[in-house]
Amino acid sequence: MKKLKLVPSKTAIDFIKLRYIAFVISALAVLGSIGVYAARDLNYGIDFIGGTMIEVGTQGPADIAGIRAKLGALNLGHVVVQEFGSPSEVLIRIEQQDDSVEQDQKVVELVRQALGDGVDYRRTEVVGPKVSGELVEAGTLAIFLAVFLMLIYIWFRFEWQFSVGAVIALVHDVILTIGIFSVLQLEFNLSIIAAILTIVGYSMNDTVVVYDRVRENLRKFKRMDLGDLLNLGINETLSRTVMTSVTTLLALVALYVFGGEVIRGFTFAMIWGVVVGTYSSIFIATPMLLILGVKRDWSEEGAKASETDA
Repeated sequence: MKKLKLVPSKTAIDFIKLRYIAFVISALAVLGSIGVYAARDLNYGIDFIGGTMIEVGTQGPADIAGIRAKLGALNLGHVVVQEFGSPSEVLIRIEQQDDSVEQDQKVVELVRQALGDGVDYRRTEVVGPKVSGELVEAGTLAIFLAVFLMLIYIWFRFEWQFSVGAVIALVHDVILTIGIFSVLQLEFNLSIIAAILTIVGYSMNDTVVVYDRVRENLRKFKRMDLGDLLNLGINETLSRTVMTSVTTLLALVALYVFGGEVIRGFTFAMIWGVVVGTYSSIFIATPMLLILGVKRDWSEEGAKASETDA
């Protein structure tokens, strides 16, 4: 029985030759993401802006216009009513009321009175201004702290050139993820922060696999051109990288399709993160070693030491 291989064991693709094209594409994508974010910002969820979110179910297709008209008569400010997953499910989002949690809780009662007992109230979330502000700070701190700790980890495990290359790739992945959410105006909430932190870990894992092989080859092939050596490291790990990404994507796509609206934003962020994380490990993190001029002295000493031990 033959083993399943998405990529042949031995490939000779010149990834380093494509680095300038990849750098230009990534630079344009990063600048575009920053530009869209500055122009449109993110579609922040209740977690970050405070307010009230109510999920209701109806018997048969919901009358979105009718619900919107009933809630509009309550004078609660900005109210968003949208279909949520299926025609019989509706998500209602109401802006924060007078910086008061008590007032937001009264909103729930007003909504219940306006819609009556003909709907099924499935989920209600009320987030006050203080809590939402703390969540924004905690989420931002978590992302920066994760990237910083990755920088320290790679610095100690490899060399500073590896560390800088890996962090540039991580920042690239995070910015593109925020950019796609800004472009599509998907809801950005705490679950997306969790997805970004997972993406950071996944991307770093991919990068470390390639870096380990590069370090091993630096010790083994002391006279090989650095560009050829980096290409060798990428090609030797390409089969593993592609197989890991594809199997992860299979699970995530299944979750995206069948998991329901509640986790759809999270799974979309994960799918996007796996794609850009795999791309950045190959086309950003590894080629950066050539630009940063990774030192080969330490690897030569390691090779001499291993020869002496032998």
